[in-house]
Amino acid sequence: MALQDKYSELINAAKSSGVSNLQVREQNNVLYIDGQAPSGQVKDNLWNIYNKLDPDYKSGDVVMNVDVAASAPGTKVKVTTDSSNLNIRKGPGTDQPIVGKAAHDEVVTIVSKTNDQWYLIRTDKGVEGYAYAQYLTEQA
Repeated sequence: MALQDKYSELINAAKSSGVSNLQVREQNNVLYIDGQAPSGQVKDNLWNIYNKLDPDYKSGDVVMNVDVAASAPGTKVKVTTDSSNLNIRKGPGTDQPIVGKAAHDEVVTIVSKTNDQWYLIRTDKGVEGYAYAQYLTEQA
């Protein structure tokens, strides 16, 4: 139960912010947090708390599988890479695992603007994650 103690602030924030279907378990010295956030801001807040408790996610002892409810509103943007696909990552940072890709010129939905560099996005196929903001352009 040591990991649940270490990350109690993160777990309590998930509970108090309305994360539904919340499941917390420890397995092989890793804490798994699963559920569905009511908004992108809630998911961003959880990542911010995680980063505060474990700066730059160096411990690697948490796997957070919290997606945003599909009904959450969002803005449509176009992937504007030079020609390649855009990586979609588990968390806001290039050190986070890639969970999917968005094609050059594909239109995706911004769930929330995490900060100036990273946006939480969702593709039409339902892939959700963080993408580098400089490669996303709002539609006119």
